[in-house]
Order: sequence, then structure tokens, then C-alpha cells
Amino acid sequence: MNTSTPSPRTPCIHPSILNADFANLARELSRISTADAVHVDVMDNHFVPNLTLGLPVVESLRKATDLPMDIHLMIEDPDQWAPQYAELGCESVTFHAEAAKAPVRLARELHARGTKAAMALKPATGIDQYLDMLGELDMVLLMTVEPGFGGQTFLDLVLPKIRRARRAVDDLGGEIAIQIDGGVNAETILRAAEAGADTFVAGSAVYSAEDPDAAIADLRGLLAD
Repeated sequence: MNTSTPSPRTPCIHPSILNADFANLARELSRISTADAVHVDVMDNHFVPNLTLGLPVVESLRKATDLPMDIHLMIEDPDQWAPQYAELGCESVTFHAEAAKAPVRLARELHARGTKAAMALKPATGIDQYLDMLGELDMVLLMTVEPGFGGQTFLDLVLPKIRRARRAVDDLGGEIAIQIDGGVNAETILRAAEAGADTFVAGSAVYSAEDPDAAIADLRGLLAD
């Protein structure tokens, strides 16, 4: 694949369990053993119009898998709750810029607890106002659908924002990941990668497959072409 803005990072696939069988989550985790991490969407029915799971379930998931846990908090008041997910041993915790009261302080608090800090932006939220704090983050998550539900269509309007984020990260010279979440499939993953994304949350594309690990391999193969 020829990219106009190549990423220095190896592409990563983070399947989202939002599309998994919630009655058999331990089994569902075993079906994505080749993933780079498991993406866990925490929703509170306030910040987004959906309710999923919280600290007790994430604590159980932490015990059920050795995969790195990529926690995406779509909740109000992440300043209070995000550090508690770090204390569970989750490797990465993402909070939303639209919800955090003190994002720099929160990122530093997550680092102090030994967890990677990431910040998410909704599709309509501009990235320019946050460029000065990129150095505080390990990852930026650019939502490519409106957060709240799986199975939505990829929003191409986010592609220019991905390109701006890639330029800013490359200018900084750091190892900050650029993650996208929403509508990722065999077609859209290529457009996002060409724009500069390097970490891909895939829900339906993985868990709707008969063999989720094979679906992960297929997505990786596309990125390697």
C-alpha cells in the first residue's frame, strides 16, 4: 500500500468487544488471541446515549485475559473515574476531551499510575486546540462515527483531521499513536491508514466473522500490502 503520509508505527488492531457476546465475554476474548489489544467501551448513558459496562466488569475482564486492555471511557466526569481503571491494571485509558475538566492533569495522573494516557475527540471536535498537549499523551483517538453504538458507517469527514494529527505527531517526533474507532472494515481501514492512522478499533468487522482471529489477520494483511 502506498501512503502519502506514512506512519512510523507498526499498525495495531484493537477489536472492540462492544460487538461481542456479552453473555460469554471470557470466551469472546479467547477468540481474538492475536489482537494487539482489546478495546473496551465504557458508556454511562449520559455522555453517550448507551449503557454498557463499568469497573466491576472490567476488573473481571482483566482477570480473564492477558491481552493489553484499551479502555475507552465515554462517560461524564472521567477526571474522577479514569484513574480507577488505571488502578485495575489496564494498559491504556482513553478519556474524551469533551468531558474532561482538566485533561493535562488527568493525563499526568494516569501516567503516575503506570497507565498510558489517551484522549478521544468526537467527529465534530477540532484537534487544533489540543495540539499543544499532544506531548502529554500516548495516543489520540479520533472517532470516525458518533460515539455510542457499534455498526455505524465510517465518516470520511474525519480524514482531514487524521492528516492534521499525523503531521502534528510527526513534527513532535514522538511515538504517539493515532487511533480511529467506528466503521472500520476492509475498505475504510485503507483510507484511514493512508491519512495517517496506525491503530484501528474494529468491532463488527472482527466479531461478525466466523473466525475473529482470521478477520484480524485479514485486516493486517490489507495494511501490509
